[in-house]
Amino acid sequence: MAAVGKSRGVGERPAEAGRPGLQRPPAEVRYAEELAALRASDRDPRPPGWELSLRAARRFVVGDESAGISRKFVGNSALVERALVTLATNRGLMLVGEPGTAKSLLSELIAAAVSGTSTLTVQGGAATTEDQIKYGWNYALLVSEGPSPRSLVPAPMLKGMAEGRVVRFEEITRCPLEVQDCLLSLLSERVLAIPELDGPDGMVFARAGFNVIATANTRDRGVNEMSAALKRRFNFETVFPIADLSTEVALVEAESAALLRRSGVEPPPDRDLLEVLVSTFRELRSGAESGGGGRGSAVLSTAEAVSVAHAVGVRGWFLRGESGSAEDLVTCLAGTAAKDSPDDLARLRRFLEQQAGRRSGGRWRELYDARHLLADR
Repeated sequence: MAAVGKSRGVGERPAEAGRPGLQRPPAEVRYAEELAALRASDRDPRPPGWELSLRAARRFVVGDESAGISRKFVGNSALVERALVTLATNRGLMLVGEPGTAKSLLSELIAAAVSGTSTLTVQGGAATTEDQIKYGWNYALLVSEGPSPRSLVPAPMLKGMAEGRVVRFEEITRCPLEVQDCLLSLLSERVLAIPELDGPDGMVFARAGFNVIATANTRDRGVNEMSAALKRRFNFETVFPIADLSTEVALVEAESAALLRRSGVEPPPDRDLLEVLVSTFRELRSGAESGGGGRGSAVLSTAEAVSVAHAVGVRGWFLRGESGSAEDLVTCLAGTAAKDSPDDLARLRRFLEQQAGRRSGGRWRELYDARHLLADR
C-alpha cells in the first residue's frame, strides 16, 4: 500500500508555511521546496510536456534520502515506475485497490511531479455530470451574447487538455456509465469537441503532457462497472495494503503526529498504543480474530488507523492534558471498526474479549480492561 488514504502525505513540510491557515495544501504546495530542488538538478530526458524526468518524478514519490527528498508513498517502488511509464506512453492510468490504500495520494503525487499541479480533479459520484468533467457555460453571458469562448466555463478535463496537464478522476466507478464513457474520445482521439462553438474554437486538441489518472475502490467496482471500451484506454495497477507491521506503525505514527500538531496537540502519539491500534486493525481486517471466518464490512485501512490515532490524541489532550489512553482507543475504535453494523461491533467485542487479554505488554492489558466501554454501543 501506500502512504495513507485520500488526504495525507508523510509529515509536514516547510513549504506549508507559505499558505497559512489551509488544513491541507495540495502536494505541489506541501512539497514545493523538494519539487524546486528536483527541477533544478534534473538533467535526465523528460517526456514531452513533463515538469520532471521519470527518474526525478520517481524520486519525488518514493524519496531519496541522500538528496533530502522525503518518502511520500510507502509501497512497491516498481508500482510507481510502472505508473510513470504508463503516463509517458499516453495511456490512461487506473489505480484500483481497497479503500484507504493511498490511491488518491499516489495520483496526487504523480500529478504534482508530472504537471506541477494536482488540482485538476474530478470527484466521481452518482450526481457527477459531463459538465463537471468537460465544460459548462456562464448562463448569464450565454443568454446575452450566445455561445462564445468568453461564456465557456472550462472543467478539469478541458483545462488539462488545453494546458497539457494530468487530470485526476477520483472514484470513477461511482459515476453513471454514460458519464464515464464521455472519456472515450478524449483518451483515444485526444480531442474535445465543443459543438456550440464555430471554427477553431470548437475543437480543443490535447497538448503534450495531458493524461488521466483514475482511481476506483475494489469494493465499489460493481456499482457502475466500466465498459470494455473504456477499460481498453487504461492500464490498470493495483495498490495493495502495507504488508509489514513495523512499516505500517511507523507510517501511522508519522501521519498522526503531523495531524496532531496541526490540531494543537502538544504530546506526540504513544508508540506502544499505536502498535496495539495497528495490530488490532490488521487482525480485524484479515478475519484472524474469528479464526479466519471472514472480514467485516468496515474499512480498516491505514488511513482509518491514522484517523483513530488522531482522535485518540485529541481526546486525551483536550479532555485530560495527556497523549491518550487505551480507554480513548476503545472509545474511538467503536466508531471506526464497527460503524453501524452489529456484526462488526460483535467482531470488535470478540477481539477484545478473546485476543487482547492474551497479548503481552501493558497497553494490551489496558485495552482488555477497557473493553467494558463498548457496552453502551
